[in-house]
Amino acid sequence: MHLPDGFLDTKTALLSSGAAAGAVGLALRQVSRSLEPRRMPMLGLGAAFVFAAQMLNFPIAGGTSGHLVGGVLAAILLGPSAGVLVMTCVLLVQCLVFADGGLTAFGANVLNMGLVNVCGGYFVFRLIKGAIRMDQQRSTVFAAAFAGWFGTVLGSIVCAGELALSKTVPWSVAFPAMAYSHMVIGAAEGLATALVVLAVMRARPDLVPGEPVSRLSFSAVGYGIIICVALALFVAPFACPWPDALEAFAQKLGLHSHPGNAPLADYHFPRIGSATLATAVAGAVGTVLAFAAAYGLARVAVPVLGTTKKDASPGN
Repeated sequence: MHLPDGFLDTKTALLSSGAAAGAVGLALRQVSRSLEPRRMPMLGLGAAFVFAAQMLNFPIAGGTSGHLVGGVLAAILLGPSAGVLVMTCVLLVQCLVFADGGLTAFGANVLNMGLVNVCGGYFVFRLIKGAIRMDQQRSTVFAAAFAGWFGTVLGSIVCAGELALSKTVPWSVAFPAMAYSHMVIGAAEGLATALVVLAVMRARPDLVPGEPVSRLSFSAVGYGIIICVALALFVAPFACPWPDALEAFAQKLGLHSHPGNAPLADYHFPRIGSATLATAVAGAVGTVLAFAAAYGLARVAVPVLGTTKKDASPGN
């Protein structure tokens, strides 16, 4: 779903960038006011996991692959505002370091995967979780599965709308092509979201929002980073090489993107002869960079929390 340069006209790119900038600004303000310092490493781990997970392309049909988005999962475990920031950091690393998603389309990609996917999926998650009558664990897992599917499809529909607004592809062509393929991708997204949420609820229920928070130890953060890096090192290089849904759609219609320059373009680390090893090393580097970007952003934002509380106290 990463839009490259050349697919959107100037009008649509600017509109998308404006909406994305406003959303990220609101998310940053909310996180600075409400994020508990003990949860700061969770933003870094969330970004690292999402980056690694997005490298795991899987086949769907007709020579097309799909990959997980991870935005709904981040929203469920961290809250929607933190989820927006996590996805923005991941997309920024992908764009600047790997040329995955165009620079002029960065705002649109943040809008689709960092706002619509995150907030749309989280809204459905809360709606379903509150409506169904099951025990807490079952209702949470069921709601997470459907929300993961819904968020993926909703983001793809907005992406189709951007292509239609740019007059790149008619709506009557873009909507079914994007929506139908992402209904299949969304099924895998929903399953993965539900399984990860279930695993977290069983292993570390304190990490689920609303539960009492315990500080993550240095070793726990280290183990989390190692797991994410291991995904990038040992699993991602063997992902399905077929083009993803958007790439396959573009190839079918003869659309040509404008590839950008980036240090690790196409997830290939330079000066390494083995393509598998080059992808593995590039993925590991990207996973660490995604962690650093999100954790660094949290470190910058959260100190405002103390000022906000002080300013809100009596006598100020």
